[in-house]
This record gives sequence, structure tokens and C-alpha cells, in this order.
Amino acid sequence: MRSFLEKSSDHHSQVLSVDRLLHQGRTAFQDVLIFENRLFGRVLVLDGVIQLTEWDNHIYHEMIAHVPLMAHGLAKRVLVIGGGDGGTLKEVLKHPVEEVVLIEIDREVIELSQRFLPGVSAGAFSDPRSTVIVGDGTEYIADTDSQFDVIIIDSTDPVGPGEQLFSEAFYRHCRTRLLPGGIVAVQSGAGFHQPELLAKVCDRLGGVFGTAKPFLAPVPTYAAGALALVVAGSSGKALRAPRKILKERFRPLEGRTRYYRPEVHRAAFTMVPVFGHGHT
Repeated sequence: MRSFLEKSSDHHSQVLSVDRLLHQGRTAFQDVLIFENRLFGRVLVLDGVIQLTEWDNHIYHEMIAHVPLMAHGLAKRVLVIGGGDGGTLKEVLKHPVEEVVLIEIDREVIELSQRFLPGVSAGAFSDPRSTVIVGDGTEYIADTDSQFDVIIIDSTDPVGPGEQLFSEAFYRHCRTRLLPGGIVAVQSGAGFHQPELLAKVCDRLGGVFGTAKPFLAPVPTYAAGALALVVAGSSGKALRAPRKILKERFRPLEGRTRYYRPEVHRAAFTMVPVFGHGHT
């Protein structure tokens, strides 16, 4: 294999050179490919779709973690569904949380990520505040009695293992697991190629939680270079908190993020109308 082609839609694809093949195989749930590319570093691919690269994963992980946590301001218990690479877990643990529960359906993704991409999690799995459960996130959220301040759905796209994580029933279960003032954050695919998915996620989350606001993370290796994410909660004002409040909450994180900062937090919400989906 000298190159990897990712087809993001019928009319768009991208090709990365495979300068060194590190792993290729199938888990109980999905195909896994890990290789090195001279520009992006090590690349993790699941079922033919790029999940992350060493070079730009921090943008996605910082945005999906810090936007909801900074919007909340007082999160103590956080649930991450998916995220077996540990990148979101690492970012959440930068906050003064008491416990982070991570539910990942595919044990091999956790193991392969720690073996080939250890810098992504940077020891997060061994942090005493981390509780890692290998299992189905939809079953966990339906059965558990635990409640959380923030729930982050760090899933693959709504095809295969991640499909159920985009259903209204799943979102309703999430709502029952949120403490008062709680916030949910989800990834919603590539806005340019999947505008209907973004609209559907916003509508479903808004109907269940009261308010849903989309925002963008510019990640070069995702289709068209822009990933759509959505936060939802009972208060729209809280989701896009004033700059003054964000700056105060950001002080403990100063120098610990590479992309996220209060100005980026605010701006990320204003860019969404580019896709024609300025939901409020």
C-alpha cells in the first residue's frame, strides 16, 4: 500500500501517501488502519474514514472537550462516549473534574491507540480520575443511574458502530443522565458534505434539550477541512458564554491548549452560517 484514498462523498475524496504501514486488520467491530504520512504523522483510520492524525487531532479534541466544559464552568463529573483514542479524555482531565467515565465499544481501538499513538492520550487512561468501561454507550446510558454535568459524544460518523449514537431515543436517555445545568456535546460530521446531518442533529438535540448550537473546528484532515460539532442544553446563553466569563474560566488552562482559547470559542459559533445552518 503506497497511498490511502478516503472517499468522503460521491464528488470528493482525498489521498494521503502511506510512507510507513504500522497496522492493518479488523477488530470485532470495524476495520483499522494505522500508517505514517510525512505531513500528518501517524494516521488512524476506521472503516475507511480518517479519525485522527498526530498533526491536527488536538484541534478536534480541544474543541469538543473545552467548549462544553468552559460553557458549564463547574463540571465535576463528565461522561465520554466513544473516544477510544484518549484524546478527548486527555483534554477533559485538564479541568478540575472529579471523575471522567469513558465508554468505548471497541477494546482494540483503545489498545492500538495507546500502542501506536501514545501521544494522543498522553497517559490519560492511567489518571486516577479516569474510569474506562468497554461496552456499548447506548446500553450504558439507558441502564446507568449515574448522572453527569457534561456528556461528550466522541463518536464515529452515523454509520456502523456509531449509528445509534445519533438517534432521538439516545439523546433522550442522555438528558435523563444530565444534572441540572448539564451540557451535551456531539460531533456531527463534515458540514460541507453532510449539511442534512448537521440540520437533523441540531433539530433532534434542540427538541430534546431545549437549545442546540452548532460550532466549527477547522481540522485539515477531515473532509473539506471543517468539522461540525453541536452543544445542547437548557440555556442558549450559557452555551456561548460571554467573553469575560470565558476568560476567567480559561486562566487555569492558560498555556495548556494549542488551539482553543476564549476568542476561538466565541468565533466557532459565528462561522456555522457558512453552511446555511445558523440554528439557534
